[in-house]
Amino acid sequence: MNAQPVTLDDKYRQPEGEIYLSGMQALVRLLLEQARSDRAHGNRTGGFVSGSRGSPIGGLDRALWSAKALLDEHDVRFAPGLNEELAATACWGTQQVPMFPQPRVQGVFSLWYAKNPGVDRAMDAIKHGSHAGTSPLGGVLVVAGDDHLAKSSAFGHQSEYEFVDCLMPVLAPASIAEILEFGLAGWAISRCSGSWVGLKLAGSICEGSATIDVAPPRDWPLPAFAFPPDGPHLRWPDDPGAMEHRAKAVRLPAAQAFVRAAGLDRRYGARGAARLGVVAPGRAHAQLHQALLELGLAERDLES
Repeated sequence: MNAQPVTLDDKYRQPEGEIYLSGMQALVRLLLEQARSDRAHGNRTGGFVSGSRGSPIGGLDRALWSAKALLDEHDVRFAPGLNEELAATACWGTQQVPMFPQPRVQGVFSLWYAKNPGVDRAMDAIKHGSHAGTSPLGGVLVVAGDDHLAKSSAFGHQSEYEFVDCLMPVLAPASIAEILEFGLAGWAISRCSGSWVGLKLAGSICEGSATIDVAPPRDWPLPAFAFPPDGPHLRWPDDPGAMEHRAKAVRLPAAQAFVRAAGLDRRYGARGAARLGVVAPGRAHAQLHQALLELGLAERDLES
């Protein structure tokens, strides 16, 4: 047998096969994969990360600092936020880069992060940024660590209702592997629709580790959607009424069309004339499925 060299950077550099990484390291790899995907498609982009630490997402800053050399190599900049709303405002600013004369990059894909109380605090900035929109080769992913069991919080909390209030699509990974899949999908949706996209991470995913199979990023299909002539993206100046109309009547339907085309919403169990269905996002779906099995409902029972 030939021994293969192994390094701690394999979790970030290995293009395919099995790797072992934590939830926070998955977010670091997510940034690197988006940069690699853009380069492979001939797009000259940069990445930007800002936010505020707090359990269950408190270890992300350490993971980013540890991977600084790799991030620099992929033109991804990490700038910790003085607070959550300033970090969100900085992400909003990155989407304006193509408006400046002779920009160094064509767009900046950004990632904002905080625990759910940080989402509360930054709502004004997030809502303004999402309503303003994104650039075609930019995109903003809003990562919220949700502490449902109040493990490190005064009470349990969840972020999706706040994202809905901001007229933002929401993705809810059920595993560490889905952080990569849904994160890349989130930036693709953001670029396609012009909206910021929420990524809801349960504490058990943020604080866990797993061995997962990785592959080169997929090419996302373009949805069959009739965009207006001026497109869905950020522009300046912008009329407040037109901005809100675009968020409701263009961006959300465009995001839904993207999700359908990409097959991100998945249906399990019965087909056809099913009389009862349960909708559950992310981690809640995995727990629901396990609960049904423990109640004695086998896979074949769920299909009838």
